Parts: sequence; structure tokens; C-alpha cells
Amino acid sequence: MARAEPIRNQEPGTCRLPAPLIQPVGHKVPRAAACGVNKAGHRMLLLGCFLLSGALFSDAAKILTVATLGGSHYLLVARVSQILQDHGHNVTMLHQGGNSLMAGFKEEEKSYKVTSWIPPQDHQKEFNKCFDNFMEEALHGRGTFENLLKLMEQLGFQCSHLLRRRDILESLRSENFDLIVVEIFDYCPLLLAEKLGKPFVSLLASSFGALDFGLPSPLSYVPVFSSLLTDHMNFWGRVKNFLTFFGFSMKQRKLQSMFDNSIKEHFREGSRPILSHLLEKAELWFVNSDFAFEFARPLNPNTVYVGGLMVKPIKPIPQDLENFIAKFGDSGFILVALGSMVSTYETQEILKEMNSAFAQLSQGVIWKCKHSHWNKDVKWAPNVKVMDWLPQSDLLAHPSIRLFVTHGGQNSIMEAIQHGVPMVGIPLFGDQPENIVRIEAKKLGVSIQLHNLKAETLALMMKQVIEDKRYKAAAVAASVIRHSHPLTASQRLVGWIDHILQTRGAAHLKPYASQQQWHEHYLLDVCLFLLGSTLGSAWLAGKLLSMVAKWLRGAKKLKEM
Repeated sequence: MARAEPIRNQEPGTCRLPAPLIQPVGHKVPRAAACGVNKAGHRMLLLGCFLLSGALFSDAAKILTVATLGGSHYLLVARVSQILQDHGHNVTMLHQGGNSLMAGFKEEEKSYKVTSWIPPQDHQKEFNKCFDNFMEEALHGRGTFENLLKLMEQLGFQCSHLLRRRDILESLRSENFDLIVVEIFDYCPLLLAEKLGKPFVSLLASSFGALDFGLPSPLSYVPVFSSLLTDHMNFWGRVKNFLTFFGFSMKQRKLQSMFDNSIKEHFREGSRPILSHLLEKAELWFVNSDFAFEFARPLNPNTVYVGGLMVKPIKPIPQDLENFIAKFGDSGFILVALGSMVSTYETQEILKEMNSAFAQLSQGVIWKCKHSHWNKDVKWAPNVKVMDWLPQSDLLAHPSIRLFVTHGGQNSIMEAIQHGVPMVGIPLFGDQPENIVRIEAKKLGVSIQLHNLKAETLALMMKQVIEDKRYKAAAVAASVIRHSHPLTASQRLVGWIDHILQTRGAAHLKPYASQQQWHEHYLLDVCLFLLGSTLGSAWLAGKLLSMVAKWLRGAKKLKEM
């Protein structure tokens, strides 16, 4: 049995390696060997150790993954499901059919089992209407918390419907799953796991701050979600962060209250779960991010970065794209992709401004945008190629790429960092503005607000990032950090899941803080005790001094008599 090591220094399935060799100043590390001269040998040794430790858990586990949302959320859960299936586990994905939110999406072949459920048609229509309104408001810079609340309310209704489906619940119970993997934006998967009474791990598709799941978060250097601050805060920044924390906490409670009716309907009084407690009940938290992107912050031992799960082996791009790129020679090309959902809602004004901006560039532009969105009287710039769907990761890995114009979605940013591509961000809603703050803070790119988007401004910003080599250098440095991890994101995912399956849970990874009362956690009872003791001691000392003074005055009077 191997000697136990601290969790943060060595992950399950890893072997300790010698320190990486130091490269001479100015030495160029080949792209395929970004982790050092002996990377191939190290990787083979790590992989051998990883597979050997995985063999200890010889029985395949039955794992349920739950995807109640579409878009990038669905893509991430589908990728996790395939990785676990390829690792030898028996995976079933519960997916809400008819809710992909991705026009023109091409499903890949799956080797795992998929169980779909479809909410009532009236609920689905209402959800789509609510989501369309949410997106339209966001595109016009009017995204409000009230619109998000309405969206969460619809998810609460759909959750009630799912939990009413006895056929689905009985089918899932009969499978007797060993573990459930839930993606957290919609809280319904948490309630489903609680209803089935099975241990679960959580997958966070967005940035850290979007949820409070018990991480230590010192407000002096950990930005609160929606504060748009970095970890380098001056005095007024810390004041803003402190005040934002209270607003964020109230909003979290309000969002979670949208599922109160579902909880009351499907759980008996006395055993009704509290969503904030369920968040801390997760055995593991897999966060779709990376040290190359996030600000350094405290993490619990059961929190694991898995940014880069969506990155797949690079394939050659189609010949028509290769021919298009070749036309621009050394100028290269720019990739424009505003996300799986945003592309469906782009307005004519935005499309025209972007098209005019691209016409001012010497680079070719490959733009993911539906042809049907264009008015027939609008002509594309001669250097622009518009596609309904494109191989984003393969294009980001192409040696001729110069820039990536993105909405700031987590998956897209991870792919850009993976391949060392600088960015221009156009954030819209959700965690995207927070992500773009990190891009700018780490000099990976610049941003422009959608409601301020004009052709001249966008063209100027794209030229700035392409011509200023500091952005490319920062992107390459971030890529080196990504590539130099001793294990890939997929290996970390399966390694930690195998670990908690072997140990039958992750109680040894969870700080006791989650079981403490809030006044204990913040030592308010200790502070109150010390304050009371100090005041009491001061009062007693004062009384004693007063008595001594009285006695001395009395003794003096007696002497004078």
C-alpha cells in the first residue's frame, strides 16, 4: 500500500516525478512538447501508474449522469458520460429531450445508454418563450435578475413534472446506480439524486462564483460573482466586493426559492432537503476551469479543476476550409463563434456591424452564424466565410489562426487557452462578463460590450490584439500551464471518481466547516466570549479599584482625626 500523500500534492492515480528540466533562456519549446523535454516519457509513466491504480477498482460502476439543460451544459454532460463509459463504467444519461437550444447541432455517436424525458408541451412552450425573452433582453443590454428568476421558475415547474414521473423514477431506482453525476445550473438534478437516495458528484459548467458550495472565499482577494473585480483589489474594490457579497447571497436564496414548491410536493415534511445543504453534500465538485484561467484561491480537497474536458484529439479540417485559409497566406484567419445558443439570437444590426468590421481586416474570417439569419439584400465581406456549424477545436489548433472572437463561454475559453489563441470577448449574460474580466486581467485579450459594438471599434480591437504580440505571448504562456498538468482533465475526472468509489464516499475530503453553525464557523461565539470576558474583567477591575480608593480615603480621614 502506498504511503498517503497530501491531497493537493498528489492526485489519485499519479506517480511522483522528478522536477522538470530547466530550459535555456530563449529556448523555444516545441508545441507538441510544451511540458518539457521528457514530456512523452513522463506522460507514458504517468499513464501507466494511472491505469494500474484504476485497475484496483476492477468492477465497473453503474453511473447515472443528468442533463436537464441544452447548449454547452448538455455538451459537457455528454462528454463526461462518454469519458466515463470509455473508462469502463456503465453509464446512463438522463436527458431532457427537445431542449438542445442549439440550432443545427450534430449529435455524435454514443456508446452509453440515453434515457430521454419530455415535459408537457405547454410547459415546453412556456420555457422556450421565457428563454427567448431572456436572450432578447440580454442581446439588447437589458438582462435583469428578474428575467433570470422567471427562467428558474420554469425550470422549477419542469422539475415538478420530472419528479411526478413514477415510471422514470422506478426505472432509475431499479438500476441501483452506484453514483450520480449532476450538472449544476438547474437545481433539479440535486433533488433527483436526493429522491433516489444515491451519492452524487457535481459538475460546475460555469465559473466559480456563480454558486456558493462552501468554498473558503476571503473577500479581500476572491471576487464575488457579478462584482466584475479581479483578485487585485484596492480599498474601494474591497468595499464593493464586501457589499456585493450580501446582494449575491440574497439572490442565491431567491433563485433557490423557485424550487420550494417542487420540494414541498415531492418530499415529506420533516425530511425536506435544503438546496444550500445539498450543494455541500456533493462528494466531489468538478469545476470546468483551470489554474491558467482562474485567479488563485483556496479550494477544498474535494474540489477538482477539469477545464479542458471538451478538448478532443485534433482532426484535419475539411478541405474547403483549408482552401479558404490558404488564400490569406501569412495573414492567417480569425475564428468567430458566439456560442451554441447566442448564434441563434443575433440581430440584423449586430450582423451588419460585425460584417463591416471584418471587411476592414487583411485576415480571412470564418464565422459561425446561420445563413438563414441574413437578409437577402446583405452581402458578406469577401474575406468572410459563414458556416452554420464548424469544427471549433480543430480550427483553434490550426497554425494559421490569429484571433478568436468569442462570447466568453467557459468551454470556448478553455479550448482557446488549450491552443494558445488570444481573444476578443463579446460577453452577453450569465458568467460571460466575469469570464471576460479574467481574460483581460491575464492579458489574454480584450472585450467590447454588445450594445457598444460598432464596426470601427470592433475592427480596431481585433487589429490591436493581433498586432500586439503581448497578447499572443500571454495566451501561449497560459497554454503551457494547461499542457503541463501531470494528468489530463479526463484522467483527473475518472481518477477522482474511481477514488471515491473505492473509498465509498469522500467524507475524508470534506472540511468539518460544512457541519458547523455559522456563528461557530466565523468564531463569533469565541469573539463574543472574549469580548464579554474582557469587559467583565475590566468592570471587575474597576470595582476593585473603586473599593480600594474608598478604603484609602476612609483610612486617610481616620488618620486626620
